[in-house]
Amino acid sequence: MATHTLAKLLQDTPFFGGINDVMVQFILDRSNKIQRQTDEYFFREKELGDSMFLLISGSVKVVKFWHGNNYTLNTLFAGDCFGEMTIIEHNSRSASVLAMERCIALEISNQTFMELYHQDIKQFALLQMNMGREISRRLRSVNERLFQHYIRDNVATHHQQHFS
Repeated sequence: MATHTLAKLLQDTPFFGGINDVMVQFILDRSNKIQRQTDEYFFREKELGDSMFLLISGSVKVVKFWHGNNYTLNTLFAGDCFGEMTIIEHNSRSASVLAMERCIALEISNQTFMELYHQDIKQFALLQMNMGREISRRLRSVNERLFQHYIRDNVATHHQQHFS
């Protein structure tokens, strides 16, 4: 993929929207393109991580392992970012990410974010605010799904108690 196309893809994500061209190029110059084949992991739950990814092509599923089974939490496609939680909280991976087909992704290391911080604090702050907003949006979506499950379970229980 041409550098200008990759730069546009990066700037079109919620995480990197509004980042200026100079800093986008700064990030691209310090990032690596990696490939995964079908059923190959980008990373596994509980591994230590120090990078996030921008999916350039292909699709992945985000999975949690429980009682011997993988459960899909989400499916991501070209233009989606994943792995950012380890950048923010410096903790192990909360889920695994598995390629559903041949994938190419841009790997952006924590070191790149630290260099960006030293290079341009305003752009770094914008990036951090973008990440915070996107994670907040995702949390709001999960909260809504949890609430819907709660309501559905409690309404069903309530109806069973009254009609039993």
